[in-house]
Amino acid sequence: MLTLRQMRYFQALSETLHFGRAAKRLHISQPALSGQIAQMEEFFGTALFSRTSAGVALTSDGMMVGERVRSILAEVKELESLGDTGSALMGRRLRVGMIATVAPYLLPKLLPALSKEFPALECEIRESITERLVADLQSGEIDCAVVALPIGDADIETIPLFDDPFYLAVPAHEAVRLPNPVPASLLATERMILLEEGHCLRAQTMDVCRLADDHERAAFGATSLTTVLRMVAGGLGSTLIPAMAVEDENRSAGIAILAIEEPAPSRRLALAFRQTTVRLRDFRAFATVLCRAMGRDGPYLGQEGDPPRRTETSKAGKRGGDRSVAR
Repeated sequence: MLTLRQMRYFQALSETLHFGRAAKRLHISQPALSGQIAQMEEFFGTALFSRTSAGVALTSDGMMVGERVRSILAEVKELESLGDTGSALMGRRLRVGMIATVAPYLLPKLLPALSKEFPALECEIRESITERLVADLQSGEIDCAVVALPIGDADIETIPLFDDPFYLAVPAHEAVRLPNPVPASLLATERMILLEEGHCLRAQTMDVCRLADDHERAAFGATSLTTVLRMVAGGLGSTLIPAMAVEDENRSAGIAILAIEEPAPSRRLALAFRQTTVRLRDFRAFATVLCRAMGRDGPYLGQEGDPPRRTETSKAGKRGGDRSVAR
């Protein structure tokens, strides 16, 4: 008989690919882990892991089992979360992921609003790149995530929040050479500083400015928007900055933030979650508080009972002349 314990042990080993590290994560002995994995392999009648001097790897059968195990454990975590929520709206705990270009500017306004609206709520925040947050959603490590659309995963659904226009940040001493607002056609002539691979703002900037990965203007990279803006202040180039960051970053020495001529490019933020969630009411409430805290119109909730939007159709803007982007 297959047990949840075995599946959890399997998942730990499939993620670490090391018996010692998996056992340490699970707070059990290595022989206990090996015994449970052996029982699983006996149950399935095949090897799930290959063991060589080079280490541990999933077999093809192990990969197939792993997909189902991740799905089952995510459902179990969803079910366990009901114990945190009870019948009250927003319950006691909400695990929220946020992309790195949102969290620093959203949290100072969102957390006090949540505390006032739902004083019993324990909100846990995880900041990461979109790909990691989607993986955490799928595994049940987080309940929902604030991301920029699209995210391209059919198993994830979204509540669109609001559009976040882009501005152009340039070295302060260079601002006089540009009109304000800046025509969108001039963006392709700027030497752009980009975030590292994996950050959705990097792809958005390249899309808006029509840059190629190997282009000279894409030569710089950083792990945070704050670091990018320090590079701008040092005269290394320009960058796009989302509207939600302007209030905080406009006080930074050495940079000037210029509006972009209408229709300005923008990103659409959304609250993402698993299709199978039992907490849609909570997510609708969370999205409403978030938009209110940011002083934005939104979210799009439709009528009570309407399903949320699928990620593949939730794109910002329109085709044609609209310069909004969704990444």
